[in-house]
Amino acid sequence: MSPFNLHLQLLNLLRVNMQTFNSNVDSPSVSATTGGPWNPSDAIIGEDSGLQIVRNGAVHRQPQLVEETADIVRSNTARTSFSSPISRLPTEILSEIFLYCLPDDEYLTYASGQAPMLLTRICRQWREVAVGLPMLWCRLQLEFWYEDWQRTFRHDDWQTRAFGYDSWLKRSAGCPLSLRLECGTDWRELQRLLHPYAQQISSLSLGFLRCDGPFMMEDFHSLKELTICKYIFDDPARAINRSLSKLPVNLRRINMENVWFNRKRLNSFTHSAWGRLTHIEINLDGLCAFTRILRLCPNLSSLKVIGVLHTIQTARSVTHTNLQSLCMSWSVLRNSGEDLGLFKGITLPNLRVLQVKYRGPWPHEDFLEFLTRSKCPLERLVLDSTVRVTSQQREEYAALIPSIQFLTEMN
Repeated sequence: MSPFNLHLQLLNLLRVNMQTFNSNVDSPSVSATTGGPWNPSDAIIGEDSGLQIVRNGAVHRQPQLVEETADIVRSNTARTSFSSPISRLPTEILSEIFLYCLPDDEYLTYASGQAPMLLTRICRQWREVAVGLPMLWCRLQLEFWYEDWQRTFRHDDWQTRAFGYDSWLKRSAGCPLSLRLECGTDWRELQRLLHPYAQQISSLSLGFLRCDGPFMMEDFHSLKELTICKYIFDDPARAINRSLSKLPVNLRRINMENVWFNRKRLNSFTHSAWGRLTHIEINLDGLCAFTRILRLCPNLSSLKVIGVLHTIQTARSVTHTNLQSLCMSWSVLRNSGEDLGLFKGITLPNLRVLQVKYRGPWPHEDFLEFLTRSKCPLERLVLDSTVRVTSQQREEYAALIPSIQFLTEMN
């Protein structure tokens, strides 16, 4: 058993024992001084005397606590059953302790030495409680690797692992699932495994590694959050594009910060697939890709962009009436000190929060025109410490929008 789980056992043992001790001290049928029937005159006993009684009680109780602690340590060493207050905890309390035993990782791994798998190996009572607690089994990372890779699984290895994955997911008992999938070949084995649980998956992260085909998720009607990842030495663009061509009807949030999109790539997607999205984090190549994503997703309320600006690009004008939060981090290629049109052509009448990281001359005049054109209820303007805005320029912005608050974000 891990030291963390053992620590939880000891902590709860001590808490239970001290609660028992306190309840005995506070019992109205026992006199605090004599152990006999309680008498109203006992109420005049001084505070110092009462504290001394508690101290004495704790001193007399300490040997028993130490002995019970030693029993737990011995029982874990010998893997034998023990009799202690923790073994008599109600199932509800034990379930809460088990939830605190889970690692802080966003996704849990199928490993016998970590919770929740570890909790099923201690004793029969713990196994019954752990297996019957669906909240322990709602997060999982599943892997299926390419045959030529060192981390590969032989076919029989995959069958064993697939059985374990399936057992894990069955224990979720219909609760919403948050899953991360990593694949180094095509997705068919993982899709076949997940088919019975498709309507439980509410959050999904897909890691593409030399994938030959797409991961089709159109039928995942409970999916609300999607993350797409790729590895830096590979760009399975075709597989990713096909995966994003048909999205579930209830999907609202996509994070694709390490996947590169230009305007041509975005043009391959349709409004019917992307039009329902409300939150996107994406890596873009140029202002043309930026305005394209605004047109492609008319219902966006939040957009986070990491991108590169080019001096030769001129973006088409676009008005987006639903966007409330915009976070932009732009780098500039071949910076000549000229205005690259960061705020030209965009109108955002509902924008409330704007966060900008921009390595280049601050486009003051364009930004003034943007504020005038948009007439937005901007509440916060968050500028990176590298963005140079003078006090006079801030005053001009505040004159247009009196409610605006200026914040500086440090690198």
